[in-house]
Amino acid sequence: MTTSLFDLTGKIALVTGASRGIGESIARLLAVQGAHVIVSSRKQDGCEAVAASIRDAGGSAESLACHIGEMEQIEQLFAQLRARHGRLDILVNNAATNPHFGPIHTTDLTAFQKTVDVNIRGYFFMSARAVALMGEGGGGSIVNVASVNGMIPGAFQGIYSITKAAVISMTKAFAKEAAAQNIRVNALLPGATETKFASALTQNPVILGELLKHVPMGRVAQPDEMAGAVLYLVSPAASYATGVCLNVDGGYLLV
Repeated sequence: MTTSLFDLTGKIALVTGASRGIGESIARLLAVQGAHVIVSSRKQDGCEAVAASIRDAGGSAESLACHIGEMEQIEQLFAQLRARHGRLDILVNNAATNPHFGPIHTTDLTAFQKTVDVNIRGYFFMSARAVALMGEGGGGSIVNVASVNGMIPGAFQGIYSITKAAVISMTKAFAKEAAAQNIRVNALLPGATETKFASALTQNPVILGELLKHVPMGRVAQPDEMAGAVLYLVSPAASYATGVCLNVDGGYLLV
């Protein structure tokens, strides 16, 4: 059941990396709260499967594929958004990549460039294009999905952690400048979450055991547990919150 504080009826919401995991959970919840959700990820088939499922459940959704590591695809995405809707109210930057898992000094140029292109350049230009479109419509809300690794670098996740630290700084920089256009920019910092993306950590008993020693709640999160925090950040309930970096991590950053 919606309440006025969390009601998104009539809002146009774009969620990247929404074909599975945290992004899919966010897309589904925003649709439940009344938003028209644009499900985006690299592969159209995966996007459309989620969008169709949302529609089947009574929600409003469409699919638009976009690889945010490719500038041309970002430009095409926003051209389609402008043509179809003429505005954007909510952007959730969730798509990310982590092609290198291992000692930081063994990161090769290909893995370095791919991680930077998606996690920094992609988020930056998705946000820049969103601010331009939102500004024309009188405002909006952006949420960047960062990571607790942006605060405490994860073992053998060096370049990924570096890019997530950049996302945190980027969030604050955009928040400071976009506020004048009635655009709020915040970040979600998930802890370890049960997704395919994080399976290298959560499916390895040794790594998981070590990780959970630093999580006071003693477990990893489910994707749905991230969606509520994003709903808060994009909703009227958070109307005076911008530049916030909200960690949802079972207490990991407390240890």
